[in-house]
Amino acid sequence: MSPQQSGRLGIGVVGAGRVGPVLGAALAAAGHAIVGISAVSERSRDRAEAILPGAPVLTVQQIVERSELVLLAVPDDQLADLVTGLAATGAWQAGQLVVHTSPVHGLEVLRPALQAGAIPLAIHPALTFTGTTIDLVRLREAYCAVTAPVPVQPIGQALVVEMGAEPVLVAEADRLRYAEAVATASEFSAAIVTQSVGMLAELGVPDPGRVIAPLVRSAMDRALAVAEGSVGPGTIDTVPFGRPSADDGPSPRHGA
Repeated sequence: MSPQQSGRLGIGVVGAGRVGPVLGAALAAAGHAIVGISAVSERSRDRAEAILPGAPVLTVQQIVERSELVLLAVPDDQLADLVTGLAATGAWQAGQLVVHTSPVHGLEVLRPALQAGAIPLAIHPALTFTGTTIDLVRLREAYCAVTAPVPVQPIGQALVVEMGAEPVLVAEADRLRYAEAVATASEFSAAIVTQSVGMLAELGVPDPGRVIAPLVRSAMDRALAVAEGSVGPGTIDTVPFGRPSADDGPSPRHGA
């Protein structure tokens, strides 16, 4: 069953970490019904209630049995065992959409569900989640990597659009390379910011994160523009660290 045919899907969310409740809320805002969410710890239950208020907390087995679309938002290293274990209990249903959010895995990890007749989709939002409702706003500016069998690629793309993001197709063979690219961007950015904040803190600068935030954002915008070719690396329109450029006016040596 596709979103285009039904207009409304019963969605079950497996995993109440930072990602699952947010994507569930985004799909609920698009008109889909939340069947339930799995949440084990007290913290995950609190998060589920905050982002998906009133959503039933169910077991994983119950969610799979009752949902037309199962959203698997679990850690990468738990995904394969989860899918295989559910297949062993006969939980997967023919025609059921099964979506995972791992950047590393493509469709192969969902093969046990596929063999039971389910429709596999891999949708990864290229976004660092906070696990709060602010992610719903940030999702509107994000892209989601969609890996799916060709006949159902439009379903994956439609789901991403309904969540408010932009879909980009990533082939199964390119999934690992894609994961490496997004991990590099995320981890490198975090490391640089942490180092810079630490250096300013050692100098006694108050609120060092606030001090460098505009610099980080503008530097990132500049780097992206150069990478995409919209701005040449040698152009003078942006100068690092706010230093005056040649067109800021006459230099003190020649008088004002």
